Parts: sequence; structure tokens; C-alpha cells
Amino acid sequence: MAKRAPAPAVRPLLPVTLEPGGIRYAPGMRAGRWVFASGLKATAGFAGGLAAEVEARALPHHGAPRFRREADRIFRNLNTVLAAGGSDLANVVRVDQHYTTSTAVEFYHDARRATLKDHVPPSTSTLTPGLLLAGQAIEVHALAVVPDKTFRPVHIRPAQQNEVHATSGYSLALAAGDFVFFAGRYADAPAAGPGLAPEVRMPAGHLWKGLPIRMETEYVIAKKLVLTLKAAGCTLADAVLCQVYLRDPDDFAPFMEVWRKHFPRGTPATTLVPTATPGFNLRDARIEINTLALRPGRTRRRTIDAGVVPPFAGITQAVRAGDLLFLSGLLAIDRNGLIGAARPDPRQPYFGSSITAQMDFILSNAEKLCRAAGTKLANVVRIQQYHTDLREFQAAYDVWARTLPGQHLPLSAVEVPFLPVPGCTVMLGLWVYAP
Repeated sequence: MAKRAPAPAVRPLLPVTLEPGGIRYAPGMRAGRWVFASGLKATAGFAGGLAAEVEARALPHHGAPRFRREADRIFRNLNTVLAAGGSDLANVVRVDQHYTTSTAVEFYHDARRATLKDHVPPSTSTLTPGLLLAGQAIEVHALAVVPDKTFRPVHIRPAQQNEVHATSGYSLALAAGDFVFFAGRYADAPAAGPGLAPEVRMPAGHLWKGLPIRMETEYVIAKKLVLTLKAAGCTLADAVLCQVYLRDPDDFAPFMEVWRKHFPRGTPATTLVPTATPGFNLRDARIEINTLALRPGRTRRRTIDAGVVPPFAGITQAVRAGDLLFLSGLLAIDRNGLIGAARPDPRQPYFGSSITAQMDFILSNAEKLCRAAGTKLANVVRIQQYHTDLREFQAAYDVWARTLPGQHLPLSAVEVPFLPVPGCTVMLGLWVYAP
């Protein structure tokens, strides 16, 4: 009798094929005890443009406000994905949002509170110049668990919890087993008044008494991350993944000076994501950092080195934490910057495809990191693509389709105003299941 092929380690949830383009999209992925929902939009049936009741073209102001309709539809879609994966809204451990306009945020928060009630997990919200669908203002990513007696969401509300505005209502930290998820933090001090904390403001009348990005980064680490990690039984050394959102290209290198200093034994997997300007709740904020840590326990962590050149010196290439592998942000670079194959030849401007070359190189490096961690790229459970031009999305997807033929993918793509290496037009942030 022929042997049965082994069951795949990950299972796409509610997969659809988006036309035109033949894009195989999975709005959710089930991987062991985890359920991932990525790139959720206010669509009907996870395909096509925005749902008719969201656009309401004939009577756009007849019922609920436009952005509330969009948010409500996204949460209905999220509930459907989680149910398909054997979980539910009560077991969400992280939720993150991109918006194209700040006007949408309050309506989204209203919908989130109405849906999740007192279980709003750690969250990060940032502004982006563009999303994939015409008229789309909100995109959501969520992670939930399939609970058992020892693995279920537990809210951690440290003393700083009172800094969270009631309209947001999220927990600063939430644990599931040894994993702890932390909300995005920026350099505010609500007790001292609105706006940035006094410690990170330039002295009145001075042009160079301190560098704002350094001051904000130090403040977020020392006054926010360290204290919240401590409340969860962790230290900075326990961080396994950080997403850092920055609005100014000149801030990347000085941020990294501070970041490396606080992680002398190696950084967590780190992705630096450019945002719009302004990009955060505080108009003057330059940075926001969200974190995932692995508190001391039975779950093991391992730093992965596959010889991949990171975009910034000193960043760890990837970290395996238990059954999850986190890759630092991937760009198509070598020691000379953008790889030669992706550089247009001015003598032959219509030959070749830079985005295709970039994606080929990035996915090859991603596979190397997966192999070094004992897994494979086919087990990818979250794909976050950051494009400087969303018109390159289809060509980028075509490389995915050639690399993982026939596979439905948990794709999300947002537009960013720049990337930190000249000539690069796409960056990937990947999470991979590592059973």
C-alpha cells in the first residue's frame, strides 16, 4: 500500500483566488495552536472590492458612518476566519491596524470595542500612504490561539495601563503560555500633559541640544518597554520580535545606535517600517515600537544565522521561539546595497524587472533562514509586504506563485513612502511556523 503524504504543517483558511491576476489568498492560516488572520479588508467573501454595504453609493450617509461600516465588516470577516480555524474573538492575542486616514481611527475603535468588549488585546495603529483596494481606509492583522488549560490569553495590566486612552482600550500586555505580546509604545507621558514627554522635547530656543530620535528611542525603551516587560516577568533580553515604525529616513541610523546599545548580546528579530508623516496618534512622534517576548520557561529560543545581509548592521537575521520563526525585515541587498540584478540598466531601460529580481532574491534568503531554523518557507503564516509603489504588487505576487506553486498565501501589502536602501522598492516581514 502506498504511503500517504504527510499532512501539511499549515492549513489555509477560507482560501480564495482573486481575479484578475490569479492571486491565491488565504485570509487565515491555522498552524498548530495558532490562528493567523492577515490582510483583512471590508470585502464580502474575502474577494473583490469593498463590500456594497460599506460603499453604500446610493445612500452613503443614510446609516452608520462610512468608516464604521468598513470596520464592522472587517470584524465580521475576522470572526469568520477565527471560527474556521477553531478559535474565536475571545482568544485573540494581538491585533494591528493600518489606516490611510486618521479620520477612520475613531470609528474603527468604536467597532473594536463593540466587538471585543473588555478583551482588546495589545495593538499598534499606524498611518500608511496606500492600501490595495480602491477606497480602502483600514487593514487589520490578528493572531489568536486555540486554547487549552495551559495556553490561553491572560491580560497583564501593569501600572502604566492607565496611560491607554479609553477610546483605544487595549491591554498593554497579554500572555499565552510563555509568549507575551506588547502593545506599540511611543514617547508620551500622559501624566505630564498632552503630546510628547517633556524629556524628549528639544529645549526651547535650541537647535542641537539633543537628537529627537535618540531621545524618543531611549524614552520608549527605558520608560515604556522595560517597565511593561518587567510586569510580565521579562527583560529586554527576552524580546524575540520587534516592529519599529519610523517616519523619517534620517532617523534609521541613529535609532540603530541606540537599539544596538540596549541589546549587546544580539537584537531580537527587528523590522523597521517607514510610516506616513504624521504616522502616529501623536502628531510629533517619530517612532513607535511593538514587541513580542518569550518569558523564561520551557519554550526555547534560538538565534538564526544563514549569512543573510540585514539592512542595518547588528540586526539579528531571525529568531526561532518555540514553534514560530520570526524573520527580520528582508530587502534585496548585499554588501553593496541593492543587488546588481535589480538595478535597471539605463542603456536598456525596458529590459528586465527590478521587482522580480528583488522578490527572487528575498524569497531565496527567506528559504535559507527557514532551513537553518529547521522549517521551510511553505510554512509561512504571515506575509507583510511594504511597497514604495503598489503597482508592483502583482509582479511581486507572481514570484511567490512561482516559488510556492498552487499555495494560498496570507498576504498583506501596504504602501510606504520610502525604504531605507536606495533603489529598493519592496521589503518583507515574515512569520513562519516551525513545528
